[in-house]
Amino acid sequence: MSEKKFPVITITREYCAYGRTVAQALSKKLGVDFYDRDIVNKTIIETKALDLDAKEDNASESNVEKFLKDMLGSIAAYSSSFDKIFEAQKGVILDMAKEPCIIVGRCANIILKDAGIDSLDVFLYADMDHRMERCKELNPDMDEDQLEERIRKVDEDRKILYKNFGKTNMYDVHNYDLCINVGAHGIDKTVEMILDMISE
Repeated sequence: MSEKKFPVITITREYCAYGRTVAQALSKKLGVDFYDRDIVNKTIIETKALDLDAKEDNASESNVEKFLKDMLGSIAAYSSSFDKIFEAQKGVILDMAKEPCIIVGRCANIILKDAGIDSLDVFLYADMDHRMERCKELNPDMDEDQLEERIRKVDEDRKILYKNFGKTNMYDVHNYDLCINVGAHGIDKTVEMILDMISE
């Protein structure tokens, strides 16, 4: 992959638009690492802000993720401590981008752009029916109202992150090279379209 035009792929996504699933499939196809919650975990290790209790189950949140989301949702004027966490996360992302990889979320596309690092920046979205179906798979104990609230809350958290630290709108298509409706095209076709972009 090092000879490709875009040695690093970033994936920004709506919640339950199959971002992690697509990243895993790309990782297998290309033989490179992909990073998702690992970025947060390494950040917290570096800042020593919180003991890790990470869980592999996609349906569960680690203490790290809850910590970050709590801070996003409860602080209007962001504290210097959170700024330090984000700066540490930025350093982790820049270090990962030294080698071909796939990075999911965390404003990675903006961080790499600001650092002058080439990347293929992808945005994944889906209609609510597909997202509700996926959310139910990840949260089987939730009823329909809870699923909708979960989707709304996570989307809002991600928008806030992009606004405050990426200084941009997550939904601005100008931030991406490729925007794909995963609900309409399916996972396999989505992966194929991304692979087509990097092989041009």
